[in-house]
Amino acid sequence: MESETMTWAARAVPQTRGLHPYVPGKPVEQLLRDKGLSHAIKLASNENPYGPSPKAMEAIRHAAGEVHRYPDGDSRQLKEVLAALHGVTPAHILPGNGSNEVLELVIRTFAGPNDEVVYSQRGFIVYALAAQAAGARGIAIPEADGLAPDLQAMGQAVTANTKIVCIANPNNPTGSWIDNDRLQAFLDRLPSDIVVILDEAYYEYVMVEQGEYVPVRHPGLVLCRTFSKAYGLAGCRIGYAVADPDIVAVVNRVREPFNVSLLAQQAAVAALVDRDWVMERVALCNAERLRLESALAELGILAAPCRGNFVLLRHASAALILQRLEDQGIIPRPLGPYGMPDYLRITVGTVAENETLLTALKPILASLD
Repeated sequence: MESETMTWAARAVPQTRGLHPYVPGKPVEQLLRDKGLSHAIKLASNENPYGPSPKAMEAIRHAAGEVHRYPDGDSRQLKEVLAALHGVTPAHILPGNGSNEVLELVIRTFAGPNDEVVYSQRGFIVYALAAQAAGARGIAIPEADGLAPDLQAMGQAVTANTKIVCIANPNNPTGSWIDNDRLQAFLDRLPSDIVVILDEAYYEYVMVEQGEYVPVRHPGLVLCRTFSKAYGLAGCRIGYAVADPDIVAVVNRVREPFNVSLLAQQAAVAALVDRDWVMERVALCNAERLRLESALAELGILAAPCRGNFVLLRHASAALILQRLEDQGIIPRPLGPYGMPDYLRITVGTVAENETLLTALKPILASLD
């Protein structure tokens, strides 16, 4: 069987060689099975521990009776609501099966063999995977401080072959954030024919802290957002992009029909109507994030402050801390795939979940001294 597998791998297109699937956070069910536990807390995937809004839940229940029908392939109602939110037309909106699909669609549309895609080395790993899958060359730019994108170096890396630049802001997994003035100055220096993916999956967590901010501008800007984080709809898989209608129209040529499910569309519309409820939970999450960061700083293991719904732990024995937390039913996210073996990314949970984490951490750290 091994030889047959190798034969099929050899027959695949060249860009799949050396490509590895995205590895998500460890599922609760797997930990329970592996450790023989009856309960576990997942703090690995930056999910919203409070779940979706009541209106979104009601919309899902109502839509469930129509799942024998195909969804609206154009996501018209959702696009109209999002267009109103962003002050654009529905033609500017590109819904997707999570923002992950939107990222992949844009990269596949505008980059191919002999093209380059520039991104931060410790940016969202999907940029590198999508670029390789498209046959493009990924240009990973190291962070000057190990955490925040080095905009100057990224700009200097742009060549005549560069088709796309990707920036996550706030950045995942490091939690760094670039203010609008610096970001706009960077965009002003880029050629106008480059597509710029601005991945704002954690936008709401910054917005609640400082209020709405003026959007940055660039002719090729593709602003990506998601309903998986603040809106608590990770299981529905829905995200979207806001871009020039010509960009959206071209990407729609490669988009699969019915790529956003009926349940996802209805849940997202209802969640946007219930945005005040959502933002109250975002504010609660931010308060808990600050409390966790303060506690980690007192323990001497805070890597850096984050923007988003997660914190960063840094310790030379991060792998051992991970193992011992999992032994107690707590699942953080190791960052070895990002070249950060001494870091753990930990999602901000409920107050009770965060207390459980801190209670478990203290004796673990004491045992390592």
